[in-house]
Amino acid sequence: MMPINGVHLPRNDRGGTPTILITGATDGLGKALAFELSGHSGIRLVLHGRSPERLDKLEKELTGGPADIITVQGDFAELAQVARLADRIRGLTDDISVLINNAGVSAGHARQLSADGHELCFAVNHLAPFLLTKRLLPLLRAGAPARVVNVASLSQTSLDFDDLTMAHGYTRQRAYSASKLALVMAGMELAERYDPGVLTVNSVHPGTYMPTKMLDSPDLSIDSLDTGVRSTLRLAFAPELAHITGRFFDRGTETHSHPDAYRSELRTELWDISNQLTAD
Repeated sequence: MMPINGVHLPRNDRGGTPTILITGATDGLGKALAFELSGHSGIRLVLHGRSPERLDKLEKELTGGPADIITVQGDFAELAQVARLADRIRGLTDDISVLINNAGVSAGHARQLSADGHELCFAVNHLAPFLLTKRLLPLLRAGAPARVVNVASLSQTSLDFDDLTMAHGYTRQRAYSASKLALVMAGMELAERYDPGVLTVNSVHPGTYMPTKMLDSPDLSIDSLDTGVRSTLRLAFAPELAHITGRFFDRGTETHSHPDAYRSELRTELWDISNQLTAD
């Protein structure tokens, strides 16, 4: 197999073809990752998107490359769809070597609720990847040594556990920043529960103001998509990070997350609430 981002992806413990799942793969960073990885043989790419039309377009664009491509659809704003998505993935593969939780949303100026009544950013950026990862844990264990990479942000703010729907004090920035901190905190808590020889979980701020749909104006762009691709793939494949888990990275450099991420009682509270909110 050719190296990915300069790194050779090891076979899973079963010796089979590694499966890499990318959520939010139809545009922005996710699409750039899909194009980068599709050029490598010996891997199976499972690419998620919300829009069937965009998924079809992506699949056609990637047809002919050496990687095996599978597309799966699901709207992260509805937890039932996330659960069905996980079930579909479990029917497509026996194991996952890398899960890149990339799908996300930037809040609108007016508070919005998901189909399940959760604040939209909290639902899409945290609860959906939490549920998907939870349901795919058997496949990640089967793909050991496996890695989960959460695409987060340097923009983080404390969660109000008494008002997770942000009925009071909603702002666009606060909603986004709280949801990204929740993603990081849940990742750190999951990392605590697994031997890094089986599963590592890390979060990354892939780039600042990359030219994606999250950015209001492309003129504000600072980092290129290539920066985001390199940052994300390093966490997914670099051998020197094989046993590094529960960390937060600013692009290629390990750094500190928000102080709340290191408070075990807050992580546990978030974990328990998230389990309750994503229960069948």
